[in-house]
Amino acid sequence: MAEPPYKLERLGVVMEPLDGDAREAEGVLNPASARGPDEELYLFPRMVGKGNFSRIGRARVLFDKQGKPFGVERLGVVLEPDEAWERNPVAAGVEDPRITFVAGLSAYVMTYTAYGPLGPRIALAVSGDLITWRRLGPVSFAYEPALKTDMNLYPNKDAMLFPEPVPGPDGSPAYAMLHRPMWNLSPNSSAVGLPLPAGVTDPRQSIWVSYVVADSVSADIRTLTRLGHHRQVAGPQQPWEATKIGAGTPPIRVPEGWLIIHHGVTKGQAPPGGRVPVRYVAGAMVLDPQDVGRVLSRSLVPLLEPETKEESKGMVDNVVFPTAIDVRENGEADVFYGMADFRIGAARLRRIN
Repeated sequence: MAEPPYKLERLGVVMEPLDGDAREAEGVLNPASARGPDEELYLFPRMVGKGNFSRIGRARVLFDKQGKPFGVERLGVVLEPDEAWERNPVAAGVEDPRITFVAGLSAYVMTYTAYGPLGPRIALAVSGDLITWRRLGPVSFAYEPALKTDMNLYPNKDAMLFPEPVPGPDGSPAYAMLHRPMWNLSPNSSAVGLPLPAGVTDPRQSIWVSYVVADSVSADIRTLTRLGHHRQVAGPQQPWEATKIGAGTPPIRVPEGWLIIHHGVTKGQAPPGGRVPVRYVAGAMVLDPQDVGRVLSRSLVPLLEPETKEESKGMVDNVVFPTAIDVRENGEADVFYGMADFRIGAARLRRIN
């Protein structure tokens, strides 16, 4: 399988915690992004307060004369963990958003992780202006007899929508969501999250896709929260993906197909009484426009690895976690990513040939 013809070049830190702001005491990270009706670029960072209490903020991206993002203007908070399904007795969180503008619905759609009583679950919110957001609620997965399990039994994260209808399982137009069910939550146990769905033999977390008929969404946007026809898209392959993979940036259309920047994870040995060390890196994957559950090409080596001080030391060391992408001219795009779970960096995506 050929590699996607792209590379990432660091642009630097774009956002870091504001001194004295308790809402950012434990980091600003893993943002969504979107161009507003005013054509300005906005980031929607996960803002982490003390005790892992997460909100979703809004900030306007600042650019220098060369078009390089270098900072932000903070514009407040757009989502708090106000709903019962976004809170639990230990913590609360609306986390790791991704935003897609869906032209056919004239709406920005945000997927995010709600850290509620049952652990992490996917939820949706919509907006017409990027300022006011309306929750559609948590996502539910229709029962598929062939899988011999209920997908709602598993925690789930890292969800994002395609910006337009794609061919569904029966060929008719459908909206599709990439997501990552979590079969195995404990590094010390092979039993948590099992048994696996029928046909799945590898317990490592991987990228899946689910669909909803486009006409039903056009009639009632709330049906975006009710997905069916679940299918595995890609699992770990390379050594830098040995522990798990997950989708990162929302899909963008490129000549080869649908491009996503995904993350791959490896784990090391925990020191006595310490945390298991992890390493998150970023790669690229191209999906077939006629069947988005089919991978056409993917990175054999990472496009971005934790190398700088900001990527190597933070709340979780050695993490680059891509979550947002802004398409530019000349086939380029800016990718925004979490740096060691504490800051936000940017990298320029360019074609190699």
